[in-house]
Amino acid sequence: MNPGLQHFLVLSAALFACGLLCLVTRRNAIGLLMGIELIINAANINFVAFSRHLGNDRAGQVFALFGIALAAVGVTVALAIVFALYRNFNKSIDVDDASRLRG
Repeated sequence: MNPGLQHFLVLSAALFACGLLCLVTRRNAIGLLMGIELIINAANINFVAFSRHLGNDRAGQVFALFGIALAAVGVTVALAIVFALYRNFNKSIDVDDASRLRG
């Protein structure tokens, strides 16, 4: 039995919902980064699934590869910000403490 487009869409919707839930409920920066990664992975699954469904396997894989590269760059920058928050705000990575960064 080969999984169809609906199976991939359900998986992607579940990942997206988990990522959105993570974004809404988490208070620290690492939890927010995990939620963003889940949402990006859900989009990558959609790219590959629709590409396979439409008969052009390479286009979806290329878009997913660019999505993965973009996510890696975003995580690198975000982790640098998290480390700066941790170092400057009493060893905490709570995103509410970041509001004190304004001049």
